[in-house]
Amino acid sequence: MKILRKKMFWLIFITLFLLFLLWFFKLANHYPRQIDLKAKEDFWGLTYSPKFASQIGLNWQEVYLAILDDLAVKNIRIPIYWDQIESVEGEYDFSQYDYIFDQGKTRNVKFIANIGLRLPRWPECHAPSWLDKSDRNLSKRKTITMLNKAVEHFKGREEIVAWQVENEPLFDWFGQCPKGDKEFLKKEIDFVKSLDDSRPIIISASGELASWEEEGKIADIFGTTVYRVVWNKWFKYIHYPIPAWYYRLKARFYGIDTNRAIIAELQTEPWVPEGTLENLDFTEYDKSFSLAQFKANLQFAINVDFKQTYLWGVEWWYVQKNKGNPQYWDLARSVFKNNQ
Repeated sequence: MKILRKKMFWLIFITLFLLFLLWFFKLANHYPRQIDLKAKEDFWGLTYSPKFASQIGLNWQEVYLAILDDLAVKNIRIPIYWDQIESVEGEYDFSQYDYIFDQGKTRNVKFIANIGLRLPRWPECHAPSWLDKSDRNLSKRKTITMLNKAVEHFKGREEIVAWQVENEPLFDWFGQCPKGDKEFLKKEIDFVKSLDDSRPIIISASGELASWEEEGKIADIFGTTVYRVVWNKWFKYIHYPIPAWYYRLKARFYGIDTNRAIIAELQTEPWVPEGTLENLDFTEYDKSFSLAQFKANLQFAINVDFKQTYLWGVEWWYVQKNKGNPQYWDLARSVFKNNQ
């Protein structure tokens, strides 16, 4: 009888524990307690990928001008993709990005220019088709050449306020990329600084899945990603139960001044378990990114209280607006216009 009671105790305990985990990771929203969306001045920016916009069937110039004139965004992170500026080996074409910076300059936009092999959006590494990626030493030499051309071309632009070298360069869990190379990353940073020592260098890392030790040491400005609802094949959708103060504590632990830290990528688009972002229907995208989740993520970033936050997902907001669902775009507009 005693053994039976002991078994029953452990069965009940394990059941309750599993139910708690189910609630904690799957059912609890982990929203901030108070949502007022009152951010400090010049807090918000966004990442815009003209390449990704084109890939999902949008007119990238149309979207960009809407970002400038309708959303009135004043801080933009622009990935300068290697396979676009050097599609033919040795021949460089910066015209698309010159247009982007020219249009932004007339509207007093400040840019982070993101350069390197590994940049935002899948497959993360954007090498031109002519590059022999199997020859790592060759790839490194060609990367340095590309950085030289890009920095020399753009460094005269006052609207560029920082260089971001690579994107999550030491994060090997995601993307079709070579393994992160800390020593080569330092070489890239030193090389960019030798060409232009007037602007800070941003280095980014995953907020939830990476240590910040190495990135924090070598960055002038540290950038983290912040995701709130993610998906994997074992547990499906889960809500990160990480509180906002965790990111500040983590920064202090690694010696990172929070006044020199930004959220470089805040989740403001759905997580895509299968298929493509533009074809995700309401029943699926609402699981990870309802309008309430959008507001909660914005407030969460305010509560983290780094220097700035760059939103991730403007291309998807525009797709939704075109489909007659403008609520995400409209919310973003109100946030940006209230932050000037």
